[in-house]
Amino acid sequence: MDAYPHPIELSTLSLSVAVCDMKHSTRLFSALSFLLLLLVATEMGPMMAEGRTCESQSHKFKGICLSDTNCASVCKTEGFTGGDCKGARRRCFCTKKCT
Repeated sequence: MDAYPHPIELSTLSLSVAVCDMKHSTRLFSALSFLLLLLVATEMGPMMAEGRTCESQSHKFKGICLSDTNCASVCKTEGFTGGDCKGARRRCFCTKKCT
């Protein structure tokens, strides 16, 4: 008996490993694409919710938005009625009634 696998068996083994690696890569790519889409979707929320409240990203708020109260205070200096921290990147969005 030969101690080494036949060339056909070796190529079949290599092919099955390549297919397995490709499936893993496809799953990883799909998962990363989904997470990226989710991140973008949270940053691009509607500018007008139900036709009642308009929102706009603050031009004066600097840094990461961790406190809705601080965000609202800065927004009031910009002529808005309030503000909230939103999105995965934690940005300050100012709110007011739409006219």
